[in-house]
Amino acid sequence: MITDLDPSDDATASAVRTIGLRACAVEAALIGSTAVPALSESLAQMRAQPVRWLGAHVDGRLAAFLARSDLGDGTIDVERLCADPAHFRRGLASRLLERVVDEGRDVLVSTGAANLPALALYARFGFVLVRHVEPEPGVRLALLRLTAQKSSR
Repeated sequence: MITDLDPSDDATASAVRTIGLRACAVEAALIGSTAVPALSESLAQMRAQPVRWLGAHVDGRLAAFLARSDLGDGTIDVERLCADPAHFRRGLASRLLERVVDEGRDVLVSTGAANLPALALYARFGFVLVRHVEPEPGVRLALLRLTAQKSSR
């Protein structure tokens, strides 16, 4: 089940942070860098993000989440998409992303350029590489865009 999440709720915020830390630790290993911003973010900083949170639940417990913002031009920016590693490969990230894509708007996302599982997920939805960036030495990100009319699920 996909639901909106309320980060002002202590249990929800704690679950989101725990899942984010676990998922980002896996990404850090994949990309060979611990410079994943969420790994050093406090609970208060996470809660203060001006994003809308969506959650995927398994057996009544949060198992994955997506944080998104709306850019001024109508584009959606997926700022975070994380699944608890205990729930990898169960379609949770796909269902969360599908909820956003089904809005029929352009969608942006970034991920580690070496995060092949994430890149494969985005490719299945029709995202295309816009460019690579290196926000700090040794950290290479892939910036991807899905243009609404090109969704190929």
